Amino acid sequence: MNLLPHPTRYVFFTGKGGVGKTSLSTATAIQLADGGAKVLLVSTDAASNLDEMLGVPLSNAPTPVPGVPGLSVLNIDPEVAAENYRQRVLSQLEGHSSAQERETVREQLSGACTTEIASFDEFSGLLGEGAAAYDHVVFDTAPTGHTLRLLSLPKAWSGFLKGNDRGASCLGPHSGLKMQEARFNAALAALSDEALTTIVLVARADKGALNEAARTSDELRELGLQHQRLVINGVFHASVAGDAVADALAALGQDAIREMPPALQALPQAMVPLRGFDTVGLPALRALLDDQAAAALAPAAHDALDNWSADGLNKLVEELATEGKGLIMVMGKGGVGKTTVAAALAMGLVQRGHAVHLSTTDPAAHLAATLEGQLPGLDVSRIDPKVETQRYIDKIMATRGMQLDEQEKALLLEDLQSPCTEEVAVFHAFSRTVSAARSAFVVLDTAPTGHSLLLMDATGAYHRQMTREYEGRSAAHLVTPLMRLQDARYTRIILVTLPETTPVSQAAALQDDLRRAHIEPYAWVVNKSILASHTQDPLLHARLLGEQRQLARIAQGLATRTFAIPWAAQAPVGLTGLAQLLQA
Repeated sequence: MNLLPHPTRYVFFTGKGGVGKTSLSTATAIQLADGGAKVLLVSTDAASNLDEMLGVPLSNAPTPVPGVPGLSVLNIDPEVAAENYRQRVLSQLEGHSSAQERETVREQLSGACTTEIASFDEFSGLLGEGAAAYDHVVFDTAPTGHTLRLLSLPKAWSGFLKGNDRGASCLGPHSGLKMQEARFNAALAALSDEALTTIVLVARADKGALNEAARTSDELRELGLQHQRLVINGVFHASVAGDAVADALAALGQDAIREMPPALQALPQAMVPLRGFDTVGLPALRALLDDQAAAALAPAAHDALDNWSADGLNKLVEELATEGKGLIMVMGKGGVGKTTVAAALAMGLVQRGHAVHLSTTDPAAHLAATLEGQLPGLDVSRIDPKVETQRYIDKIMATRGMQLDEQEKALLLEDLQSPCTEEVAVFHAFSRTVSAARSAFVVLDTAPTGHSLLLMDATGAYHRQMTREYEGRSAAHLVTPLMRLQDARYTRIILVTLPETTPVSQAAALQDDLRRAHIEPYAWVVNKSILASHTQDPLLHARLLGEQRQLARIAQGLATRTFAIPWAAQAPVGLTGLAQLLQA
């Protein structure tokens, strides 16, 4: 099964979280390397699980993959990239600046802006001289919203730097950002060149995933990325007649494929069947695109499945409602159902007589589509990056601009056009949302893990800045967003996962990251469990064995509270669907 009949030098796998981008990009990279090419597999996702799939520790430097001659793997780690960037900037100051001046610049380079530009700087390098030793560079990207931001940055930074000889003040006066202009322009040229770059849109045979792929396709075309292909992953065909669960799964998939948006129908397409094994390890990754190897690798059907039970969402809502107010943050890997769970929890709280504000930090927000209606007592909003950026710019111009002359105002406005401003503006909006939970319930549907961790980094950086400013003074009234997130009475974190290896591993890693920030998750929600469905389909039965292993893993030390949502033939969309989900 060849997803890339004519592979270009750069190949991007992108799509909604949970559709299998990492599995397909890794399988394709292995296939290219097995064919004799020298390949670099790059993850741009801060929450990547390539290390678990390949059994290779990830770093910001290419690491050879044992068992696959010619293949190396690299992860753009935002924190490592930011520190490397700071060191490069500070090295330019050696010999002509004081220790105090260097410390000032280090402080200026401690925020979320630097983290983003540093990651982007490494990404740009891989679209040029940084990957000269490789025949192909395969990018396993973060979920859609974050990836669109990444792929838009070459155009955004090139436009910002054009004619701007001063650099960007938000990254420090000595950042040397202007020196990177040629690299950013080269990245933009490579992305736009159809002979060099292919965008592989990955989706499941699911209407939501296919609709998002269509929107992504349109947005990428607007950025000048025209060379696109579509891969529909996990296509299921029932193999036992009369099995209600299998028949429903197959029918849903075929309906979604038949009704996919015209923009996708026009693209070259490939379909990858649902496999009966987890794509962890080289044999499984090689079998993903090989029907014969897949048949040999699939586990035999087994009847001894233990019963497993857990409380449903209604019980979780009862527990959350006891406080009467507070912040409920729903977090997890892309595609696990965070938006659905957040909307259902908000509805459950409203049903119990509480006023609720439901919001999202996800650039690819789906709240409106999930609700499909209005519920009295429920206020719904979205932290829209473009809207928040303009609001932030207007605020800064209104406050600082009053003391500036026209030329100084023009310079300030020019600085605020920097792509960095968006990250700052989104953090300010997030802080306002967190504060609103002092007097009511706020349910926050977060972006997929990697993007949320960057937002948490910004929260931590702001906390450190504020505590330094209060050093030596009374900080009795200082309450930062991070302090509210650490308060278990104020904030309850709900981790959502699917009963599969990768989502559970990523939820566990996210839990570790939160605990390092002294934030303790309240509960786990296992979504789309089919363990109790009594299906007799051999393929689904094989996958149930993997589900059972993951449920045992969660119960044996990962979660203190676990709630479950059973698999349903109809997606829980709309107020009626969400109400049924609460009663499941």
